[in-house]
Amino acid sequence: MKEATVMQPPTDLRNARKARVGFVISDKMDKTRVVRISWHSRHPRYRKVMRRTTILYAHDSKNESHGGDLVEVMETRPLSKLKRWRITRVMQKAEL
Repeated sequence: MKEATVMQPPTDLRNARKARVGFVISDKMDKTRVVRISWHSRHPRYRKVMRRTTILYAHDSKNESHGGDLVEVMETRPLSKLKRWRITRVMQKAEL
């Protein structure tokens, strides 16, 4: 008779969180940024490549990022009604 194997959870659950890269499009709120994520997908019937965008609300605890910055965001627990992401780092500052 076979013995049942016990599945072990991943040792580092933080690595399993989604991470995306996008541009800050609004920094008017305190500690909250609006980030636009762009990605490509192929139309299921016509096979044309389409550019898609998603708008995310991200938490920025130190107010480090500003409009036009390229940032990396990571999925987190719900922080408010709309915020489900947090900014992990500013990859590139906007050119003025």
